[in-house]
Amino acid sequence: MVAIFIIGFIVSMGLALALTPLVKKFAVRIGAMDTPNARKVHTRIMPRLGGLGIFLAFVITVAALLPFVSAWFTTRDMSFVSAFLIGGSIIVLIGALDDRFELSAKVKLLGQIVAASVVVFGFNIRVDFVNIPFQDAYSSLEAWVAIPLTIFWIVGVTNAINLIDGLDGLAAGVSGIAIGTIAVMSFLMGNMMIALMCLVLLGSIIGFLFFNFHPAKIFMGDTGSLFLGFSLAMLSMLGFKQIAVVSFITPLIIIGVPLSDTFFAIIRRAVQRKPIFSPDKGHLHHCLRELGFSHRQTVLIIYGIAAFFGVLAIIQSSAAMFEANWVTFVVICIMMFFLQVGAEVIGLVSKTRRPVINFLMRMRVKLSPETRSKS
Repeated sequence: MVAIFIIGFIVSMGLALALTPLVKKFAVRIGAMDTPNARKVHTRIMPRLGGLGIFLAFVITVAALLPFVSAWFTTRDMSFVSAFLIGGSIIVLIGALDDRFELSAKVKLLGQIVAASVVVFGFNIRVDFVNIPFQDAYSSLEAWVAIPLTIFWIVGVTNAINLIDGLDGLAAGVSGIAIGTIAVMSFLMGNMMIALMCLVLLGSIIGFLFFNFHPAKIFMGDTGSLFLGFSLAMLSMLGFKQIAVVSFITPLIIIGVPLSDTFFAIIRRAVQRKPIFSPDKGHLHHCLRELGFSHRQTVLIIYGIAAFFGVLAIIQSSAAMFEANWVTFVVICIMMFFLQVGAEVIGLVSKTRRPVINFLMRMRVKLSPETRSKS
């Protein structure tokens, strides 16, 4: 069994290495090019559509491995794989069309909803129950709640990855770290189907990163960012399926970087009284660049943040196995504290509003020896 996982990872990585240069030539030939503008960091025209290399490497490897591993999988596992491949194909088609023709936001959103609906209605994949935090219990969800919740989850995570795709290797690396986290959790839970899918996809991402890390030779485009977002949404839903093992918060921690960046973007635009969907240069990677970090340093810092979230997710899920619910509470508190302080330090919401940092500074002054001696 171990050999299959290793082979799947190596084959997918090799295919991505071989296919990405071909995809690059194809992108140039059909005119799928990314032109610099005021919002973008790069300064020269670059081919996009690189996500097609990730997708093809993943699909070819999964198709080649299925005859050897189908005996391990239940009927529901095979249904999940089918839903993943079909829904992912729809997402990749939408992304590829956008990379070439620049579709409107409404058309892309409609395509994502169609893909999510195929998963939900075509294969009956849905969030049908969630754990109750800090209790050894779960709550069943009625269809009228489960269906829109699942569609919202898939569409939301899909777009969250798309929003952080602003620097060479950023979206691919952050997605790879999140998928690696899910792979570790899957092995701990004994969910071999999810673990295999994660390792194959991780191999595809690493193979693509050889061409996408700074200085990039090709961008993944919406083809890649939307597919990786869709993949994370699907794979992280395993957190909702393990009743006695993982609480509902785990998938949110796994994809903490893109979700928090999206959350702070919404808050920032609300504070600035701008439309929620209006583009800006206030995302995490923009703010780090403004602080003076280089392109590579910014990407590596965000990789570190993503890894931090991954470790928290593994700690939380491992604690849940032993019903140590207090660990979940501690993890959530740590995560929220560092998120808020980090957002204030780099100015994700506002360059001047820093309520938590100001509070900590006031407390530090009050508790200092000089202040206490005067009092």
